[in-house]
Amino acid sequence: MIASKSIYAAALALVMATGAANVARAETDQLRIAQQFGIAYLPLIVASEKGLIEQEAKALGITPPKIEWLRLSGAAAMNEALISGGLDFATAGITPMILTWDKTRTTAKIIGVAALGSMANILTTNNPNIKTLADFTEKDRIALPSVKVGFQPIVLQMAADKAFGKYDKLDELTVSMPHPDATAQILSGHSEITAHFTSPPFSQQQLASSKVHQVLNSYDVLGGPHTFNVVYSTTKFVNDNPKTIQAFVRGLDRANEWIKANPKDAAALYIKAEGSKLAPDFVEGIIRDKDVNFTTAPEGAQKFADFEAKVGLIKQAPASWRDLFWSGLGEKPGS
Repeated sequence: MIASKSIYAAALALVMATGAANVARAETDQLRIAQQFGIAYLPLIVASEKGLIEQEAKALGITPPKIEWLRLSGAAAMNEALISGGLDFATAGITPMILTWDKTRTTAKIIGVAALGSMANILTTNNPNIKTLADFTEKDRIALPSVKVGFQPIVLQMAADKAFGKYDKLDELTVSMPHPDATAQILSGHSEITAHFTSPPFSQQQLASSKVHQVLNSYDVLGGPHTFNVVYSTTKFVNDNPKTIQAFVRGLDRANEWIKANPKDAAALYIKAEGSKLAPDFVEGIIRDKDVNFTTAPEGAQKFADFEAKVGLIKQAPASWRDLFWSGLGEKPGS
């Protein structure tokens, strides 16, 4: 009887140990992160160059994943790679991310992992007659990275909704064009493109010219600072790798602290990593700009979601901005 009890106890201990091992199973040993180009992605560049994510993984008691840093252009390519399993973290504007969150509610269940920062986007023009949105005519063309569903076109629709009570009033004037090409055409003045809704560093490059002026600042449209780009993943990956997610966000937080404390060095690091031809002082000026804040806390997310629901881009707005992001971000002062 005693032997039987001993065998039973040993078996029970084995079952419990096996169960515990399954619960505490190892997290992912690789992390595939895709980013696009531009200074908005500086926190990722810093985290990569300084190995901050790996350091935070060790601090949390897990084996640092082997990180593969990829370059993809556009939210469509990001989403395809993420949903097909070829990517763990995608990056894009917050408004396209909200669209994908809504479309995948019952499938891949996309969820935000962290904001990359708040950054004002500027609607510029080389037409001296344009001072407000009401001054645009059928002869003008507004360049955007992608019409209707990208970050800039949705902010333009929000602005038109406020100005005219008709959110799509200016849509027919918009033209899809990459930021570098649109910048070249705006500065040349010899193109049908008379305006460009763009982000740093392109907005600063254009406004440095006496031929270009600002029509609209996205912070004015939102009533304050707002997130520009975000990092997102699938709910399954986030749930399966809680410490990896925590290490990633902690790594970005450290990167942001370093950027703010070392803007000159951050500018030099960005130029080297990107192979940029921009002057160091110019890049440092962008980093120091009052309208640029590198933070993982989402800002204005609820306003974007509410508008997208209002005009039918998404079926239903989230009850809270926290529904759009990993639960760990709920502790941050987001909006």
